[in-house]
Amino acid sequence: MQTVLALETSCDESAAAVVLREGGKINLLASSIASQVEEHSKWGGVVPEIASRRHLEALPFLINKVLIQADCKIKDLDAVASTVAPGLSGALMVGSVTARTLSALHGVPFLGVHHLEGHLASVFLTKKPPKFPFLVLLVSGGHTELIYVTEAGQYQRMGYSHDDAAGEAFDKVARLLGLPYPGGPAIEKLAEGGDPFRFSLPKGRVSIPGGGFYPYDFSFSGLKTAMLRKVQSLEASDKSLPIKDLAASFEQVVAEVLVQRSFLCARDQEVKTLVLVGGVAANKRLREMVSKEALKEGVEVHLAPMQFCTDNAAMIGAAALIRLESGVTTSSLELGVSPRWPLDQSDLLYQASPPF
Repeated sequence: MQTVLALETSCDESAAAVVLREGGKINLLASSIASQVEEHSKWGGVVPEIASRRHLEALPFLINKVLIQADCKIKDLDAVASTVAPGLSGALMVGSVTARTLSALHGVPFLGVHHLEGHLASVFLTKKPPKFPFLVLLVSGGHTELIYVTEAGQYQRMGYSHDDAAGEAFDKVARLLGLPYPGGPAIEKLAEGGDPFRFSLPKGRVSIPGGGFYPYDFSFSGLKTAMLRKVQSLEASDKSLPIKDLAASFEQVVAEVLVQRSFLCARDQEVKTLVLVGGVAANKRLREMVSKEALKEGVEVHLAPMQFCTDNAAMIGAAALIRLESGVTTSSLELGVSPRWPLDQSDLLYQASPPF
């Protein structure tokens, strides 16, 4: 039985959680999140300095809250974990310094966790987690990637977005349509009453030098530009914008691209399990299309629970517990933070000589 206090401060969500591994299962004992969405929405996106300040203000109260809820004391923990990469440097530093300080004061091991590994681990917070190996479609505000997971901590990136992540595209198109930040929920809500096939929009592909296309890679910049031109054309003709149809058509093509390339990759790699995680994984249309295609393809699908799709500390704790089970004991207290760090090098976070 192992218990971890986890902190997540990579962007604009301050979060703390206590997770427990017992009998091979990961159980959430307590979780609390302080969202900054309302404050950042004034600026149409995350303001790094504001995010860092709010993390600093919220984290002590969140930690105290989850420890009380879990009926747990820091000295009884097996580890304190925090996200150390990737993310906003200042925001990451707040969580990392807090976790390392608690570790040093109470003599509890510190684990630095890769944010994407946290998202991948979110599916292990379900009653029936997937078995290795499996293919992961990770879609969030900053990342759109297809990752082949052979075993715990072993990752191979099969495809990725060469420009905007899917979540970024949602935010930018929402702004174009006059919708609030964050764009994903706003577009999804509006799209419920729209025609997803009214407007024909491009499914961006990435060219290979010398000819052809990368089969599993993504590009959303062309789609974003097509939406801009469509809106400009409609406005120039003095027609009122069919915002619901525009939102539905955009959401539909994003979901189609994600689903088509994910299952193409699964077929080519002969993988029979697909996992969907990340903030955009909360999108209802995407979840329905993935589930429907899985039935046709004979693929087992595991969807991250809705409450663990967006940034949270429970997934960071789950990732830490999986690392502990694999034999990891600690990260160096000298480990810093990095705004960018490849997932396939996350093993280096647990070496005596830290990579950053």
